[in-house]
Amino acid sequence: MNTRTLERVTLENRLRQALERHELVVLYQPQVAMDTGQVTGAEALVYWLHPELGLLSPGNFIPMAEEIGFITDIDDWVLETACAQNKAWQDQGYRSFNVTVNMSSKQFRRPDLVDQVRRVLNATGLPPRFLELEITEGTAMKDIEYTIPSLNTLTGMEVGFAIDDFGTGYSSLSCLKKLPIRKLKIDKSFIFGVNTDPNDKAIVATIIAMAHNLKLEVIAEGVEDADQLEFLHQNHCDQMQGFLYSRPIPAEDFRRLIM
Repeated sequence: MNTRTLERVTLENRLRQALERHELVVLYQPQVAMDTGQVTGAEALVYWLHPELGLLSPGNFIPMAEEIGFITDIDDWVLETACAQNKAWQDQGYRSFNVTVNMSSKQFRRPDLVDQVRRVLNATGLPPRFLELEITEGTAMKDIEYTIPSLNTLTGMEVGFAIDDFGTGYSSLSCLKKLPIRKLKIDKSFIFGVNTDPNDKAIVATIIAMAHNLKLEVIAEGVEDADQLEFLHQNHCDQMQGFLYSRPIPAEDFRRLIM
């Protein structure tokens, strides 16, 4: 137990220094249109290049960052890095598309969120319409009356919003219709099951139909095989992302995809 505690404390201390030591990296996973196969966006995902443990995925350290109060520093850095990268692609002459940045609940509820997003957009020169912020269903639905003003202000600036992990929370349709969002992302746990589980098939088809009736786009995450892709295509899902097309990749590799 003492050994595990020491390892945890050591990892926490190292994580606090990860930004200063340039150990955090942003990888980009393509978002692809179902009808054309064209890359329509990029989700920015933060990884930790740990000197001893190698490349750690977000799930290995983001919960710790939230616990120790370091998550807003990471969120700020990822937001600025992703916006600057998208602007750089545009300046290099590549076609314009959205970059999607995940936002923790702590980041989303900070009083100066709107000012922070505005500052980053001004600093990087990225037009607001090419930034999409992604929050989980739980974050969006918690204290919804607090959520709506920030969403309205940012969408008024043309910043887009997507709801992540849709279907895993407890949102009501009466709440969902109040949110000024433009996209729902179907949680990958349902996509994994569409090949074998009739319930998952029904859930995914229902989410797609409901979203379209609400004039929202739908993106499926975690698409890994051709059967999943075919099912989504048959049910008129708008976009997909997943290992079937590409894993999260460095900016230079992503650039080659959009050349």
